[in-house]
This record gives sequence, C-alpha cells and structure tokens, in this order.
Amino acid sequence: MKRIGFLSFGHYQPVPGSQARTAGDALLQTIDLTQAAEDLGIDGAYLRVHHFAPQFASPFPLLAAMAARTSRIELGTGVIDMRYENPLYMAEEAAITDLISNGRLQLGISRGSPETALRGYEAFGYLPAEGSSDADDARARTAIFRAAISGAGMAPANPQMTGRTGLLAIAPQSPGLSERIWWGAGTRKTAQWVGEQGMNLMSSTLLSEDTGVPFGDLQAEQIAIYRSAWAEAGHEGMPRVSVSRSILPIVNDLDRAYFGREAAAGSHDQVGHLDGGLARFGKSYVGEPAAIVDQLQTDAAVHEADTVLVTIPNQLGVDFNSHLLETIVQQIAPDLGWR
Repeated sequence: MKRIGFLSFGHYQPVPGSQARTAGDALLQTIDLTQAAEDLGIDGAYLRVHHFAPQFASPFPLLAAMAARTSRIELGTGVIDMRYENPLYMAEEAAITDLISNGRLQLGISRGSPETALRGYEAFGYLPAEGSSDADDARARTAIFRAAISGAGMAPANPQMTGRTGLLAIAPQSPGLSERIWWGAGTRKTAQWVGEQGMNLMSSTLLSEDTGVPFGDLQAEQIAIYRSAWAEAGHEGMPRVSVSRSILPIVNDLDRAYFGREAAAGSHDQVGHLDGGLARFGKSYVGEPAAIVDQLQTDAAVHEADTVLVTIPNQLGVDFNSHLLETIVQQIAPDLGWR
C-alpha cells in the first residue's frame, strides 16, 4: 500500500499570478492546505527547508501550527539542512512538535543542497572542525541529535539542584520519534550509509550522480542498495522509503492554461552539472490523468517506494492545490496502489 503526501517549497514573491506574495501568505496557506489535504485523505504534508531565500526556513513553528489544525495526517520535512542546526535545541523543538501532533512527525534531514548563500551555516555560527567537511559536520550533528531524541544523557547534572550526578537527557522526550527520522540521499553511496545508520530513506527529484539510465531506474537501484544495507546491519523493523515527483494532472481549462504547453512539449530527465559533478533531474508528469498513470506505471522507483511526495506549485494558492491533490487521489493514486 502506498502513502501519498505533498511537498511544498513555500515559495513566496510579489509577482503577477502569485497567490503567495509574502512569507505570511505562504505560511498561513500551508496550514489551510494541510487541513484540506487531510480532509481529502492525503497521508502526509511535508515542508522543504531553505535559508537566506524567500521560502520556508525554520520549520517547527509551522509544523506545530499544522499539527494543531489536524488530527491524522503525517507532518514532515524534506529536508532540514543539519549544517545550520544546534542538535540539542533542535531535539527539544522536534520533541515538542511531535508531542503536539500526537506522534505524527516524520523528520527528513540531510547535509543539505546548493543554496543562495556561500557557506551560510557559518553565518549561523557553525564551522566544521579542523580537517572536517561540511558534510562531515552535518553527520556529526545528526549523531548528537539522534542520541538526544533517544534519551541519551547530554549534560552533567548539577548535584545541588538534582541531588545526583550523571548526565541529563533533554526534556521533553517524545517516544517513537527516533524511529521517524529520514535522511535525504542524493547518491547510491549515501543511501548505503543511511541503511547502515538505520534511518528511513528520502530521495528527491534530483540525484547528484548519473549513470546514463532513466532517473526512476537509478533511484530504484539506490533504494535496493539502501534496503540491502539496512538488512545487513541487522536493524529491526521495516524501513520506509519516499520518492518525490512533480505530478500535474490536466482535467479542466484552468489546468490547461497553467500546464498545457508543458504537456504538449513533453518532459524528460535532465542531466546537468551540480556541485562539481553530473546530476540527473527527474522529469515532470504532466497531462491527462490516464496518461500520467501509464507513465508512472513504468517508474521503477515509484513502485519500490512506500511513500510518494508530490511537489506542489504552492504559489498558485490553496484552492488550486486542493484541486490538484483531489485529482491525484481520485484519478491517479488508486492505480498506483494507494487506498
């Protein structure tokens, strides 16, 4: 059985046609859309996190507000850049948000992606240790964060205040949160590491490597490597895997006005240079619902993943995106195994 969620980048800009002209617009509309998505039966609402850009930034206040307005839908990130995070403060925020949501948080984290600021994490006061890269630093922060939400002692107790010695854990704790951490992987090597670490796997519409095979096939290979590494490491339970797709069904004149030209032109994988190497970008699925179903049926990674996150054009507003999600859950998702 598949889960279907939406992923919003939270773009806002005062340009013609935008329904999200300010940060307030983007934030408040996301709360409304999450409630509408829950009413439609959508399984998850996820936020992409960026810094120094007109998009979503620190996500926990927004996630808590989304939690307060809903009762069932999963709430997550895809992904938080750990280079910018104080792992203990983040552990407190994550636990509080998870408790407010009654255990619905699905937290995607990673080393991050190319961004508008040069070494923006340094402006936040975080510099990698001597001899370490920013990727090393993100993984080290992640290890501290995961230990903290699992209840490990983090700071020595003050005997005058506590009457004991030893290490104190962060408070509050949210049971089960440690099992709902995902890592955003852009390569097969990273996917193997994620499996070894025992985190869930989150794979996007971009892989920072290319072998010449279609995007879905390369991503399916990444998923297979991840699951093999998970099993070999001896982790218990069944790991979860998500992939992201741009799905834009056309069922009326407004859809056609927005996306008809893109549908007529067709969409294909793109290969380009990113971070000094080749990267493969997945295509968009645009057109009549039946045609989209036919294309997704041949997408190997969609078949392998248990969760599909649909990237939405959030600047088109709540009503349009509710319509888009309703079309997907009624006319596309059931043929992919969603119920």
